[in-house]
Amino acid sequence: MNGNLHVISFLEKRRSIAVRQMSPGKVDDVHLEQILNAGIRVPDHGALKPWRLVVITGESKKRIDEDVIFSEFQSENPSATDDVQVREKTRLQRAEVVIAVISSPKESKKIPEWEMQLSAGAVCTTLLYAAQSLNYAAQWLTEWYAYNDKVLSELGGIPGRDKIAGFIYIGEKISDPFERPRPKPETVISFL
Repeated sequence: MNGNLHVISFLEKRRSIAVRQMSPGKVDDVHLEQILNAGIRVPDHGALKPWRLVVITGESKKRIDEDVIFSEFQSENPSATDDVQVREKTRLQRAEVVIAVISSPKESKKIPEWEMQLSAGAVCTTLLYAAQSLNYAAQWLTEWYAYNDKVLSELGGIPGRDKIAGFIYIGEKISDPFERPRPKPETVISFL
């Protein structure tokens, strides 16, 4: 019973740490494995596994930032200020580990694509909560590059079929998160 109370207490209080409030820090390899294993234990109608995870660490973050994300940004924004260029060159480097979740629907006569996309969202949520439960700073982001075909291709996705459901940034807290306004239960919950 106490374990259940701990889980509920965590869920009632959990809060994402914005990437601007985290530093790369160190993510323990054992913890990363736990986070990844938890992340793939999600509802998945038909057991289709309609998603893939791409773990981005080390020099790969810098390479993708500079060769793909910044290159794509620069082609659309050639006169961006120096500050903006620096931000775009270091997107993935804001965290120690970035997990890209690729929604990759499978052919199925029984399972709607929408349910497969929801399963990919469940992967994102579970990865986020698993990282936060281990006291890491974590945030689920998309930002503009999640919708870019070259970024998707770099991560092994197929444009026109696959989508990036999100990037889960995991690092070290440099400050505690601040609470944001939450909905009043009676405004979003009804009983029949």
